[in-house]
Amino acid sequence: MAFEIKSNRVNANGLDFSFLECGAGPLALCVHGFPDSAHTWRFLLPELAKSGFRAVAPFARGYAPTSVAPDNCYQTGALAADVNALHHALGGNGDAVLIGHDWGASTVYVAGANAPERWKRVVALSVPPGLGLRNAFQGNLNQIRRSWYMFYFQSALAETAIPANDYALIATLWKEWSPGYESIDDLLNFKRCVSRSENLQASLGYYRASLGSGQRTEAYNKIQNKGLEPLSQPTLYLHGRDDGCIGVELAEDARANCPWLRVEILEGVGHFLQLENPTLINKRIIEWVQHV
Repeated sequence: MAFEIKSNRVNANGLDFSFLECGAGPLALCVHGFPDSAHTWRFLLPELAKSGFRAVAPFARGYAPTSVAPDNCYQTGALAADVNALHHALGGNGDAVLIGHDWGASTVYVAGANAPERWKRVVALSVPPGLGLRNAFQGNLNQIRRSWYMFYFQSALAETAIPANDYALIATLWKEWSPGYESIDDLLNFKRCVSRSENLQASLGYYRASLGSGQRTEAYNKIQNKGLEPLSQPTLYLHGRDDGCIGVELAEDARANCPWLRVEILEGVGHFLQLENPTLINKRIIEWVQHV
C-alpha cells in the first residue's frame, strides 16, 4: 500500500505551523534541523505510516511556510514548547513517539524531558544530549574547528553571506558534513524556507539564542534547563561515523556518560544519515519506535 505525503497546517504555541503528514494512528513527530527542512523526512514518513503511525514533519518555527516567532525567540526551550504544543494540537496521546535530527535532536531531548507522559519513545540523530555538546566546546579543539559556522552566524555578515552565490556557503556545509552525498533537492528545499530575510534571520536565531545575544525568556529557560536531565523514556541516538559536523568522539562520550541513552554509531554515513542511507536509518528507527 502506497502512502501519500500531504501538506497541512495547525496552530500551536501561538504559531501557525505548516507540516507534512502521512498515515494514521499514534503520532510520530519528526523534527528537522539546519540547513534543512521538513522534507528531510520524506523517506521515513511513508515507512512510519506503513508501521501504523500518523507521521508528521513540521516546518520548525521561522522556517517558511511556518510563521516566524512573534517574540523573536528561537532558543531550544521554545522549540521544545512547540513540539509539546504540537502533540496536543495534533491529538497525540501517550503512545506518541518523537524523532529529531540536528536542531531537532536538541529539541527532542528537551521536549521529552519536559513531558515524558506524552512521548513513549524518542530517537535523536547526529547531535548528542546538551551537556555532552557543551563539554565539547570547553576542551575539544577539533569540534570547535568544526563548529566555526556557529560563531560566524552571530555576525550580521552571515545574513549576506548565506544567500551569496546561490547559497554556496550552505552547499559547502552539506559537502563537509555528509561527504559524498549529493544534496541538490535538499538545498532547494532549504532555500525555499529561508528565501525571505525574516525567515533567514529566524534560522540564524537558533544559533544566536544558543551562543550569542538572541532573545530568551525565563519560561523557556526553565524548559531548556529541564532538558539537561536524563530522559525517562527509552531513547535511541544514531550517529554517522563520517559526520563532518559533530565528531564521532562526541557520540562515544555520550555512550560513556549517558547510561540512559542507547548509542549506535553507523558506518558509511555522515551528518544527514537519514538521507544518505534511508533504508538503514528507517529500519533502525522503525524497530525502536515499534518496540513494546
